[in-house]
Amino acid sequence: MRKSHGYRHRTRSVLKKSPREKGKLSLSKLLHEYAPGEKVIIKIEPSVHKGMPHRRYHGKVGVIKEKRGRAYIVQVSQGGKVKEITVRPEHLVPHIGG
Repeated sequence: MRKSHGYRHRTRSVLKKSPREKGKLSLSKLLHEYAPGEKVIIKIEPSVHKGMPHRRYHGKVGVIKEKRGRAYIVQVSQGGKVKEITVRPEHLVPHIGG
């Protein structure tokens, strides 16, 4: 049988929650508004499939460029290039610090 090379292949350890993290999402995470220029950490929420970025961006720090619908356009540097990805707020965490 051929091997599947889907969007989420080999993500068993990356997209796994610990037993204490399981359950419903908090509303504050969904309703948090990000301003353009604000730094965010991309932390994939495995229970929400919509607006999920590719796993290569998991843990990366990006800058909010604009809001598009419910999602945000985030600039992330990867491999010497600046990429723009569309991410929903469930997969974002505010970056604290300089």
